Amino acid sequence: MREFEQMEMQFFIKPGTELDWFAKWKENRMAWHKALGMGDENYRFHDHDKLAHYANAATDIEFRFPFGFKELEGIHSRTDFDLGNHQKFSGKKIQYFDPEVGENYVPYVVETSIGVDRMFLAVLSNSYKEEQLENGESRVVLSIPAPLAPVKVAVLPLIKKDGLPELAREIMDELKYDFNCQYDEKDSIGKRYRRQDAIGTPFCVTIDHDSLNDRCVTIRHRDSMQQERVKIEDLHAIISKEVNLSNILKKLK
Repeated sequence: MREFEQMEMQFFIKPGTELDWFAKWKENRMAWHKALGMGDENYRFHDHDKLAHYANAATDIEFRFPFGFKELEGIHSRTDFDLGNHQKFSGKKIQYFDPEVGENYVPYVVETSIGVDRMFLAVLSNSYKEEQLENGESRVVLSIPAPLAPVKVAVLPLIKKDGLPELAREIMDELKYDFNCQYDEKDSIGKRYRRQDAIGTPFCVTIDHDSLNDRCVTIRHRDSMQQERVKIEDLHAIISKEVNLSNILKKLK
């Protein structure tokens, strides 16, 4: 199962440049983790004092789990151990001709390796909260970063009659092609909000009787529970701004 639980990359480089590239990949990979939005203070490097025989630098990116800091990802400068051994035991040359210097060499490797299941645990353990509310009630909420949340928006007609479900379905049909949505009309609106909080849905859109006339709906934000009245035509842009994975990628420029 190990290959299915690891995401690995091997980056091939010119011998003698490996420590510069190792430093760059440390910086890039830490930036990627922090861009997920789970708190910069929850990450740290753990540089290795004892190195494997094939490495000349190694570090772990660790995350603060409820049970302490543990490794999420390893970054290693593996010199020419990998390709050198392929070449040795296959009897075939595995070399790169570098036109800039006019010579052949066996590339060195900087490797990064992330634990998929560890990342999953990091997201869930960091997101799970039991909150006491001002009205004396409590709620369970998964504050999953919006770009990572499995369900992006829930569409909720206030009641199951008076044309509200029909308008809600119309909104659902507009959003479902770009976002993973849920439609829910069972139980009170409060209970439906709680269900969506528990699965980490960033936004709930409520359709009421005024919506039939002013073409506006109430959008509720999961983490703050704040509600605002917005135009139906603006919903897509509002949701996309928060849940689009490109928002994470743009932080890495």
